[in-house]
Amino acid sequence: MRKINAIALDISKDWKNISYSAKPYLEAMHGLNTIADNYGYDNGASVVRYFLANASQWKGENAKAIKLELKQLVK
Repeated sequence: MRKINAIALDISKDWKNISYSAKPYLEAMHGLNTIADNYGYDNGASVVRYFLANASQWKGENAKAIKLELKQLVK
């Protein structure tokens, strides 16, 4: 499994106009290695779930693949 911050970097490279609702969670993901890490009062799994809940506007093959990867992390 890849580190969350590596996944976040790929998202930032692919999703140029990040929605305002997903942006804070993506920024938090840049500071996480695993879903067990904490960002403020939230654990990494919560941050990833919040990102996924707010990333519906991100489309394309890369988006599908990365969203699936994130979903597998938080199962």
